[in-house]
Amino acid sequence: MTSFSVETARLRLRPYTVEAAEQVAAGTPRRSDWSPGYPRADDRDVARLFLSSPPAEPLFGPLQILLADDEVVIGGIGFFGPPDETGTVEMGYGVAPEAEGYGYATEALRALLHHGFADARVRRALADTAHDNVASQRVLEKAGLRRTSSDENLHYYAIEG
Repeated sequence: MTSFSVETARLRLRPYTVEAAEQVAAGTPRRSDWSPGYPRADDRDVARLFLSSPPAEPLFGPLQILLADDEVVIGGIGFFGPPDETGTVEMGYGVAPEAEGYGYATEALRALLHHGFADARVRRALADTAHDNVASQRVLEKAGLRRTSSDENLHYYAIEG
């Protein structure tokens, strides 16, 4: 599982290993190759889910976002499983606060979508974000997703492959 990774100009997206997931789920002690704000609460939740049910296909499970130049983990991204019968995948992402504002989330999301849509089973990708998370809304839009609907808590986004 660890041989798979997604490379971009500035980032590397690598699948969780059991060891990494255990460390992230525990959240302590902080490792020297983790950005100061990593792991976030969402990262710990994802790691616990991974440990309870590791994905059969690395592309469709959680990935850590690393800076390519120094291998520091700055966040996480991933599909919430393989495509369903309609070819739809759902995804999420997040970076440590100190990594926000540098375009890392957008770069990682574009790369994830590129690799996801390269799989013939994937036809559509979905994501959602809170109304007040304007930065995440911009990330989704820069990556090509369009808002499809909203409810009292969330905005929903989609992109077709």
